[in-house]
Amino acid sequence: MSQAHQEIFISIDVETSGPIPGNYSMLSLGACLALEPEETFSCRLKPISDSFVPEALEVSGLSLEQLRQTGTDPSEAMIDFNRWINRVAADATPVFVGFNAPFDWSFVNYYFHRFTGANPFGFTALDIKALWMGVAGCTWADTRSSRMAEKLRPVHQGDHDALNDAIYQAELFRLVMDMRVAARVIQSRTEAK
Repeated sequence: MSQAHQEIFISIDVETSGPIPGNYSMLSLGACLALEPEETFSCRLKPISDSFVPEALEVSGLSLEQLRQTGTDPSEAMIDFNRWINRVAADATPVFVGFNAPFDWSFVNYYFHRFTGANPFGFTALDIKALWMGVAGCTWADTRSSRMAEKLRPVHQGDHDALNDAIYQAELFRLVMDMRVAARVIQSRTEAK
């Protein structure tokens, strides 16, 4: 029997200027190791377009004008992020973890391919909302973070700061995984009787 390859779960959140990559910009990126959230990466990026949805900027509090002046060049940001992933993952396989992962992954994937030529996460992402739905047996409507927080009682809260949200998401991920393990133990004990 072959030994399973080690995986490292990386919680990622992005703030953007709109709903789709390419037409809109990724403005900030926050990441942390899901099981060691003190190990972090974050950056704010220069916009790649002038397009924006006012509500997106309002929610994040970010300004395209300010980021044009102070943001990191997207190429440099993605190279730095890739270096961080390589350092923290070492020989393990990095696994993208997100809350509504399809959205965040789409921007990260686009930026990695456009600015570095490859995405170290490949074509997959682990979605905390879908994981919660499977573990809790709830409806999709019950996967909102506020509903999850009622059940899981996390210490952190989301605030639309990419790094803070990545840390919050990492906590939700750990709590859901703990619940999953506890359910397996109960099932094993029940089956053993």
